[in-house]
Amino acid sequence: MLHNNPHAFSLFRWLAPGGANARLSTFIFHRVLPEPDDLLPWEPDAARFERIMAFIARNFHVLPLADAAAKLTAGQLPPAAACITFDDGYRDNYTVAAPILRRHGLTATFFIATGFIDGGRMWNDTVIEAVRCAAPGELDWRELGLGLCSIDDAGSRVRAYGDALTRLKHLDPSDRAERTAEIARRAGLENRSDLMMSREQVVDLREQGMTIGGHTVTHPILRCLSPEQARAEIEGGRDELAAWLGEAPTVFAYPNGRPGHDYSDRDVALVRQAGFSAAVSTAAATAGALSDVLQLPRFTPWDRSMPRFAVRCATTLLRAAPMS
Repeated sequence: MLHNNPHAFSLFRWLAPGGANARLSTFIFHRVLPEPDDLLPWEPDAARFERIMAFIARNFHVLPLADAAAKLTAGQLPPAAACITFDDGYRDNYTVAAPILRRHGLTATFFIATGFIDGGRMWNDTVIEAVRCAAPGELDWRELGLGLCSIDDAGSRVRAYGDALTRLKHLDPSDRAERTAEIARRAGLENRSDLMMSREQVVDLREQGMTIGGHTVTHPILRCLSPEQARAEIEGGRDELAAWLGEAPTVFAYPNGRPGHDYSDRDVALVRQAGFSAAVSTAAATAGALSDVLQLPRFTPWDRSMPRFAVRCATTLLRAAPMS
């Protein structure tokens, strides 16, 4: 599955020469859409993702995350080392992204929030889909503490759900669940959806040579939970994946993932105690020899043009890597 072109000159091989001075670039994705969607402007469609993967295959040496973390610690990373990761467990990861990855000889890690597999829907997707199907005019969610807004085009709908997501994100999980359930009821959304993968698809990704990682059960903001709740989320997701795969996952992604904001040192300790050998955050940087392998940084260059994508990759490699 690994792709490497050691004979081709690459700016990225020069910026990240490997060995003791290595830098590890870890890319984050969530969804890969079959076609562009004006309500999800940040998510790549298949054609754009194909271009991104072709670029990464030409310029980086892509490794499975666990291998990359071990080589980083040992000072043995190859030049221009990189990992590709997906968060949450969306079905299009399996139907759209995986075939493109295979076509380019690339491997990736898929972090699965187990509570939404087999017909579930994450709370943020409930909000987005409710806004999608709302009639043009005023969207009145004041009773839910989410205000009143006007929606008449794709841009206004994106702003409407973006504001709602910001207000809901750090609420107590039970309070947030009640509000989003009411949003779903008002919008007429069915309880089950086809947004997320099935267990069989998760297992098949592993059989294709991909890595499956832990991402909790219900994707909470860990810092907002009690120690007991956080442990149950981390270990519960691990145990469900172990039951499906026949082996426990060894890598983990913190939900939302901002160090000190979405998770704390307590949660890093819980991840270590749960047996994970590497974990990733969403700190926008690349990892170096002194980085904590249980808090590896990740980033996504959101630029639509490939030249700007390349510049973003290069400038991120120049950014100081977080230290342990």
